[in-house]
Amino acid sequence: MRILMFGWEFPPHIAGGLGTACYGLTKGLAKHNVEVIFVMPHATGNEDQRFVKVVNASDIEAVYGNTDKELIPGMTFIHIDSNMVPYISPEEFETERARSSQSEGREITHGDVWRERYNFSGRYGANLMEEVARYAVVAAEVARQMEGQFDVIHAHDWLTYYAGMAAKQVSGKPLVVHIHATEFDRSGENVNQAVYNIEKAGMDAADKVIAVSNLTRNIVINRYGIDPSKVVTVHNAVTFGTDSWKDFERGVNDKIVTFLGRITYQKGPDYFVEAAAKVLKRLPNVRFVMAGSGDMMNHVVRRVAKLGIADRFHFTGFLKGDDVQKMFAMSDVYIMPSVSEPFGISPLEAMKSNVPVIISKQSGVAEVLDYAVKVDYWDVDAMADAIYALIQYPALGKMFARKGLEEVTSLKWDNAAEKVKEVYESVRK
Repeated sequence: MRILMFGWEFPPHIAGGLGTACYGLTKGLAKHNVEVIFVMPHATGNEDQRFVKVVNASDIEAVYGNTDKELIPGMTFIHIDSNMVPYISPEEFETERARSSQSEGREITHGDVWRERYNFSGRYGANLMEEVARYAVVAAEVARQMEGQFDVIHAHDWLTYYAGMAAKQVSGKPLVVHIHATEFDRSGENVNQAVYNIEKAGMDAADKVIAVSNLTRNIVINRYGIDPSKVVTVHNAVTFGTDSWKDFERGVNDKIVTFLGRITYQKGPDYFVEAAAKVLKRLPNVRFVMAGSGDMMNHVVRRVAKLGIADRFHFTGFLKGDDVQKMFAMSDVYIMPSVSEPFGISPLEAMKSNVPVIISKQSGVAEVLDYAVKVDYWDVDAMADAIYALIQYPALGKMFARKGLEEVTSLKWDNAAEKVKEVYESVRK
């Protein structure tokens, strides 16, 4: 079985759990004899392709113009004959201009239809909606070029839903969309209507919808009006090596409590800060680490300063790869106080590193973990009590770490991939 998969990121270039999940799932599918062609907006060539073929959308010359209306109703491109190229530096522009001048140039077909490559950034910037739309045009071209070479289309999160829909329209192959997070998770009740509309359009067009938790499945059914028989829950898993940092020496005697994730509303960083202040009134020898970046960073820094705990707080910025493993190796407690978390892979990674974890009850991962301390995200008193107990009573912390490691070891991507393969088989024509 061959799958044409659309994703926005893939290790080592990731911005969060989406890329990590795509990596684990494709690796697991390979063990079940499922071949995956993974299309991403901007690949650099250093992606791990031992078990997946990565296609760089920026390398694909696609047809733009009138055909866009056929792929996505209401979407129109206005072509401007210009040398401007987005997302590159002046030095890169000179290189690109020189390369373009040596090529045959843009092929104009008829009317306002033309062919060209689009230089995707693959980021989450101001031109994101434009990239999402253009990615759909490229996806249609990929589906045309690969006609007869794939059985099912799989699209991850709203960024790729238009791409999946376009590929389905061109090829006639069944579409599976994967919900890693909804707009309600990201924005609460203040949803971005444009994103919501894309999410709903993708789910409506899909033959099957995969949700990463029952929590997410209920949102899909109740908030988007999707037929329950069409929505399947497949929990995420974990792939994480810890041996290289097993004997790591951190250089401080203080206990370390870690938050690792985007510093944004969904992840509840402000509740982490409030709980930290309460713990420090009882235990002065504790350091709190906030690893990540996001739109709430300035707010959190100001709050830490106002609470007078800046000397006990550390901001590392965004971490990935070995730096994540190193951070877990230094931690005594890991906490994920998410306001709304469709699943949450980071607690599994912490448990795999033998670290006791505290998670919010409002997370999908709470459905599969017994040996994690679970609190309501808003209950900073309970959160502080949990941190205090795991630090102050070593036997308790060691028990949660030991049992947690045993529990998380059974959550394998091979098992998740087997369930996803069953979804493929159920829609395969």
